[in-house]
Amino acid sequence: MNHPFDRPPIADFTDEHLVIKKPMEYAVGIEAVEKAMLPAEIHLGTTRMMETALTMNHKKGFDCPSCAWANPDHSKVLEFCENGIKNIVWDDTPLTIPDEFWVEHSLTSMLDKSEYWLGRQGRIAKPMYKAADSDHYQPISWDEAFDKIADKLRELDDPNEAVFYLSGRIMNEPAYLYQLFGRMFGTNNLPDCSNMCHEATGAGMSPAIGVGKASISVDDFKHTELIIAMGHNPGTNHPRSLNSFEEAKHHGAEIVAVNPPTRSIAAALQESATGFGRAR
Repeated sequence: MNHPFDRPPIADFTDEHLVIKKPMEYAVGIEAVEKAMLPAEIHLGTTRMMETALTMNHKKGFDCPSCAWANPDHSKVLEFCENGIKNIVWDDTPLTIPDEFWVEHSLTSMLDKSEYWLGRQGRIAKPMYKAADSDHYQPISWDEAFDKIADKLRELDDPNEAVFYLSGRIMNEPAYLYQLFGRMFGTNNLPDCSNMCHEATGAGMSPAIGVGKASISVDDFKHTELIIAMGHNPGTNHPRSLNSFEEAKHHGAEIVAVNPPTRSIAAALQESATGFGRAR
């Protein structure tokens, strides 16, 4: 039986395909679980779906690539949200982009394509190279890719002209080897992977509280007496945070929502579980 990833879309979506519905009044429940797990069942199969679901955002598993919420010391059995499992399904598609695609599609021709259309073409499974005078990417071998990188590094007048930067989603082992390579090359230009995302908040928090990032761990939530959620709706922006808020509520914490743009966190919490007191 074929599934939707077997063949990419022929045409892109336009505004004519959009359907506007009444906003949902809840962000959790059986319907959310169903919409999260059914695509995983279809695209990954039962075995891979269960392996993914039971290790995602666990200490001995892997972090969801769509979420920055910290992993608690003791995760729930299912420690992910609807968007998280959909992201994994999207990344884990067996469909890879054929070499012919890059011949047929220039960078300019893809500027007006949606992320949905681009994503449905498949995964990039080879190193890609674009010559300075070309409007096309071309697949190359790993040996060719490493040779091009080596040539560029050799052309530098000083090792400190290079910067070695990694995504925050890479695992510790390759990150460790990567920084060793950078140091052996002769530079300490190994910026923290959060620089690009959090430089502004870090610059503001450092003079305010003395540190450029959070001063607590996620497990501190359950020991707090008051949580203030300001200017956001965790039920849709950070659904996994509701686990921590729910646990804090069980321990007697008060939760105050300040001007969330949609529904209040209190209502979302009331519907996420039963048996704990009224949130304020």
